Amino acid sequence: MKILVVDDHAVVREGVRRLLSAIPNAVVLEAATAHEALNLARKEAPDVLVLDINLEGASGLELLRRLRIESPNVRVLMFSMHAEPIYANRALKAGAYGYVCKSADASELTTGVLRVAEGERYLDSTIAGELVMSSVRAEDPLRKLTNREIEILRMLGEGKSLQGIADAIGIAYKTVANSCGRIKEKLDLPRTSDLIRFSIENRRN
Repeated sequence: MKILVVDDHAVVREGVRRLLSAIPNAVVLEAATAHEALNLARKEAPDVLVLDINLEGASGLELLRRLRIESPNVRVLMFSMHAEPIYANRALKAGAYGYVCKSADASELTTGVLRVAEGERYLDSTIAGELVMSSVRAEDPLRKLTNREIEILRMLGEGKSLQGIADAIGIAYKTVANSCGRIKEKLDLPRTSDLIRFSIENRRN
């Protein structure tokens, strides 16, 4: 089985590679960027692609959508620090086969890769429970936002400036500023300071 691990942190890639290399007959490849991942996916045709949501430049969700078009046979398992149901929902709707949080036990990632390789869907126990609970709670206000708006909100919560967000995503400063305006309208937040506070309060490490 050929596995491609896509994460912009070298230490994470190394840890995941060592973990998944214990799977019998597994060949584990690595990529740090969306560009590298697309090239390797075309060249190596991996069975499973383990993908982080947070990448420099194009987000993991954007890469996922491109993979569905360019390498439709690759099965994608999202591997993210985000345990919020909204991220898992967006990933699954975009075509991911599964979702595992980085806070989950190592065995959950191994199990997820094996299940996804067989064409099954897989959610780790934490995110599965969160998805169940979210279905009985009041509507999550983040559901009103687009994937790009959620990405911008996440970066605001990390303390990035608007210019820093623009540089990280690869879009114009004005586009980020306009997006922040739409986010404030959708979340009914009158001031930018309210938006920043909301982004921090709704951020999970």
